[in-house]
Amino acid sequence: MEFRKQALSKLQSPEELDLPVRFARPQGWLVLAVTLIVMAVGAFWAVTGTVSSTLRATGVLTHGQGSYVLQSPVAGQVTAVLAAAGKTLPAHAPLLKVHTAQGDNVIRTIDAGRVTTLTVTIGAVVTTGANVATLERVNRSDAPLMALIYVPQDSAPGVPVGATVDLTVQSVSTDRYGTLNGRVKSVGTAPQTRQQITEFLGDAQLGADFTSDGRPIPVLVQLDTSSTTKSGYRWSSSQGPPFALDSMIGTSAAIRLARQHPVDWLLP
Repeated sequence: MEFRKQALSKLQSPEELDLPVRFARPQGWLVLAVTLIVMAVGAFWAVTGTVSSTLRATGVLTHGQGSYVLQSPVAGQVTAVLAAAGKTLPAHAPLLKVHTAQGDNVIRTIDAGRVTTLTVTIGAVVTTGANVATLERVNRSDAPLMALIYVPQDSAPGVPVGATVDLTVQSVSTDRYGTLNGRVKSVGTAPQTRQQITEFLGDAQLGADFTSDGRPIPVLVQLDTSSTTKSGYRWSSSQGPPFALDSMIGTSAAIRLARQHPVDWLLP
């Protein structure tokens, strides 16, 4: 009965209009104000601010014209090596002398190029079709170097022509001389197979390394030149290394992609 009386009493006077109304405390207003300011600043930055991302990939320094593997047309014993590795030779230049049952034969280059690898020495016995050397196609010894970078297939569409690239060269101390600078010259349109990379670079190991995570897209990087460095190229340090660079040296690239507004990430 007591409970029923209390319920009827509340129904008869549902509002207690004589009680004071409690407003938010000053601390609550302060927290709300700070939250609104932070949200406003974040929204403003998302629309007007920019963020850049970096794509990392590996590649090699090259002259960009590919390489070829020179094979012996005869079987016999190598009696002379007529050009050392690193030498730039014209087309049809003598490279090796091989003694056969019919007499001495000279193995010559097919195209003009720089000898990057000699796989035989004096006294070695070669068979017909055996690989004896690898030459990078280049017409002159002072031809400019480029960097050939192999980018994952799903990342290549985001690489713009002209993008800045920082290259870490394997034979150069980054702590002392910094990174080599360049810009994206072109982006390939089709993924490369292991065989295609091997044939272009003339190195089966590089073909395997660059395709270990799938078929990549080749990105050609033009190096920034400089008249004040020994290498002839621009580095993040003032002088760069005190020596010239060779082709077919491994490099790691950091490609700076186009800057974007953070709000773009939220838009379809």
